[in-house]
Amino acid sequence: MPQPIDPPADEEAEKWLTHKHTDVARRIARPINQCERNEWDYVFEQHAHPGQLPPPDDWRVWLVLAGRGYGKTRAGAEWVRQVAESDPDARIALVAASLGEARSVMVEGQSGILACCHPARRPVYEPSLHRLSFANGAKVSLYSAAEPESLRGPQHSHAWCDELGKWPNAHGRAERAWDNLLLGLRLGGQGQGQGQRIVATTTPRAVPLLRRLLDEAESGGTVVTRGRTADNAAFLAPGFVAAMERQFGQSTLGRQELDGEMLLDVEGALWSRALLEQCRAAAAGDGFARIVVGVDPPASDHGDECGIVVCALDAGGIGHVLADCSLGGVSPEGWARAVARAARVWGADRVVAEANQGGAMVAAVLRAADCALPVKLVHASRGKAARAEPIAALYEAGKVRHAGLFGPLEDQLCGLLAGGSYEGPSRSPDRADALVWALSELMLGRRGSPQVRWV
Repeated sequence: MPQPIDPPADEEAEKWLTHKHTDVARRIARPINQCERNEWDYVFEQHAHPGQLPPPDDWRVWLVLAGRGYGKTRAGAEWVRQVAESDPDARIALVAASLGEARSVMVEGQSGILACCHPARRPVYEPSLHRLSFANGAKVSLYSAAEPESLRGPQHSHAWCDELGKWPNAHGRAERAWDNLLLGLRLGGQGQGQGQRIVATTTPRAVPLLRRLLDEAESGGTVVTRGRTADNAAFLAPGFVAAMERQFGQSTLGRQELDGEMLLDVEGALWSRALLEQCRAAAAGDGFARIVVGVDPPASDHGDECGIVVCALDAGGIGHVLADCSLGGVSPEGWARAVARAARVWGADRVVAEANQGGAMVAAVLRAADCALPVKLVHASRGKAARAEPIAALYEAGKVRHAGLFGPLEDQLCGLLAGGSYEGPSRSPDRADALVWALSELMLGRRGSPQVRWV
């Protein structure tokens, strides 16, 4: 027979119950009737950790800035459900990086709005109209941050914005979408909690919009909740947190994606994180004019990494970073095979390798891995940062795209300083140097230039 459970004093009872094990919660729930039991799984306050519950004070913007798996999506979806079920006049905007993400994550996802609602009270979802309708009259509309003008006319009382760090930054679209949303947030009551509120949930990235919101938080009106992936470990797959910390725990990427830390720029760096976000493309595309693999060989078998970066040039003269295949702790034969594999997978027409560390040996090792591999050796006459400056200028001119997020590579780019020094992770920016060699081959080769002749 189970022993009786004595909760602590009244002021601690709610907090105590929230964090009890599921078996304990079931024993506490035995005296309630079946209807009440059916509601138990949909009482979010009984299952949420403190960072998933809205701040108690008056606020206009609640920014949840935390690592992956923290439960940000569930927090946003539960907040929307609570607002919609309690306010028939609520008009709520859902804004994501794209309409596809708004639907697949915010509405239909495992932690989305439909999954959070009791089956008897689920709203009617009309995908073609980008709209959810609750039985009491509350409405929820979906928007894409990639289309800021779609937020110019509609009016709302509340909004949930997901993954602001992924909103497109080209041409200031992210900030324009946010500003249009703010200007349309004019419905609802005037009292505390009665309307004009935004919940923003995101993994941190040093993009202009997030920096702006953090600056606004210092002057009031915006409340920031920070958290780590490990804070929600009880609701993640067994071993996930430990595996991710082994893989990324000591890296800059891990600090951002797991610990929820906003990584700021190094003063004087050739690349900023905001610049890299602006050049991020949704997909790599195809039909490239050329594809090359840049290689920065390690100085020894057990020294630095071997930088291996695949880049391409399209017909419009735009460079694309397609893949980072760099690796460390392998023999010359090991990294040579990795280079050959990358060249085959991506259909590269040339491998460009730095030859300062034993030029003939580098060529011989690469050709031993694949005798048909077209290899071009290049010699570094300047430091890594100096070689990177013209490539950084191409980024600033909008002539380079990243086909995805390349965390370790981008960390190294943001550590290269004008003037020649390096203040990034690892001892040497091998990945960044491989990128510089590849893009230099594609975009800084000799080109004909117009000349004026006297006649």
